[in-house]
Amino acid sequence: MAKIQMKTPLVEMDGDEMTRIMWQMIKDDLICPFVDLKTEYYDLGLENREATKDQVTVDSANATKRLGVAVKCATITPNAQRVEEYHLSKMWKSPNGTIRAMLDGTVFRAPIVVRGIEPVVRNWKKPITIARHAYGDVYKNAEIRVPGPGKAELVFTAEDGTQTRELIHEFSGPGVIQGMHNLDDSISSFARSCFEYALATGQDLWFATKDTISKTYDHRFKDIFAEMYEAEYRERFEKAGITYFYTLIDDAVARVMKAEGGFIWACKNYDGDVMSDMLSSAFGSLAMMTSVLVSPHGYYEYEAAHGTVQRHYYKHLRGEETSTNSVATIFAWTGALRKRGELDSLPELVNFADALERATVDTIESGRMTGDLARITTIPSPIKLNTEDFILAVADQLRSELDQ
Repeated sequence: MAKIQMKTPLVEMDGDEMTRIMWQMIKDDLICPFVDLKTEYYDLGLENREATKDQVTVDSANATKRLGVAVKCATITPNAQRVEEYHLSKMWKSPNGTIRAMLDGTVFRAPIVVRGIEPVVRNWKKPITIARHAYGDVYKNAEIRVPGPGKAELVFTAEDGTQTRELIHEFSGPGVIQGMHNLDDSISSFARSCFEYALATGQDLWFATKDTISKTYDHRFKDIFAEMYEAEYRERFEKAGITYFYTLIDDAVARVMKAEGGFIWACKNYDGDVMSDMLSSAFGSLAMMTSVLVSPHGYYEYEAAHGTVQRHYYKHLRGEETSTNSVATIFAWTGALRKRGELDSLPELVNFADALERATVDTIESGRMTGDLARITTIPSPIKLNTEDFILAVADQLRSELDQ
């Protein structure tokens, strides 16, 4: 068959370690044989971030603003051990954090539901999508180690020099202090992205904070969501037959455990970080979790929800066989290709993305899967495939899908 032609390139952000190995396999075996792939390539591997002093990350985010759709491979966020291992000049920031801040985006993560990989929570029948606010809170905090007795205050100095003070604590001995902040503009962008995504996907939207305890900080989130919903979205939600629901975070957790799924759960930054990992594990595997950064300005960045699979990469370097799950990375590509097809009015590209996802799911449901899934599947006598053989099995299944 003739290759599907693209109009506008994707922004392609390459990454690190085992996911970088799978990235090339996916392109070579699952995409390029069928699509005349056009990308604007940025190497976000740690070595190139060091060589460019992380300018490549900024450039890739700006390219996403220009082209609208990006697909990103998992990348290393260096710690002290990585600084030594890669001989870095400094501990570079998380590329995801930089990109999220520049795109003003909200991260939506949803499990990939496959027959034979059953959720730990028996009543979950449909995916639960986590919407994580991607700015502020503990991720942009300021901290002090208190050495001994003294008084800690929260101080805000206005432009005219006037000060507002709030006592934090009178310390009688050593302790710690943490200061966090957020912005009305960022919270509003978060709310708008959540409301728009709910409408686009036809799902109910839940939002949860702890405003009964955090009567100013968390309450500001609650108020902005409520005001925007009433002013701009109530009528649209009612027309679409979906609902917006607010509750406390602890009540939300209790309700989620008893729900069937099929809704979006919007969370503040830290809550979303924790709950997305909980949901991915409970649905089967972090390698079966999609992630898309959605900006209210119309930018989309797709990636896998997991990291670089360091342990498998070291096995790969030693020449040992790996059985690394590539499903979430495949779905990052399909998500980006589908969105590019939608924006460019290319139904054949949208249909290809759908076919690749079906082929991936059908491969697993036929009993052919990587080791992590073979250990937890209810499918009898699964066939455990190595990293490359699984991708090749998906390629065979894809050809069958496209021939039908």
